[in-house]
Amino acid sequence: MTYKDANLSASTFRDVDLSKASFDNTNMSGALFRNVALTDSRIENANLTNLRIEDARLDGMTIDGVLVTDLLRNFWAGKTG
Repeated sequence: MTYKDANLSASTFRDVDLSKASFDNTNMSGALFRNVALTDSRIENANLTNLRIEDARLDGMTIDGVLVTDLLRNFWAGKTG
């Protein structure tokens, strides 16, 4: 399926397979992602202002090539050292 110039605001997707889907020039402000698998996904040229990630597995996740787990480990080491 292809949606172009569509307004799907306030939609709910439950038990939906969006694997290998592509989102381009898409507004997801205020969206909630719960119980989602983003394994091997990529986010490019995105505005992540005020994005919150809670209770998530971050193994292998990178930001601009830097492992997030390393960033967090170094952050917490600085807080306790």
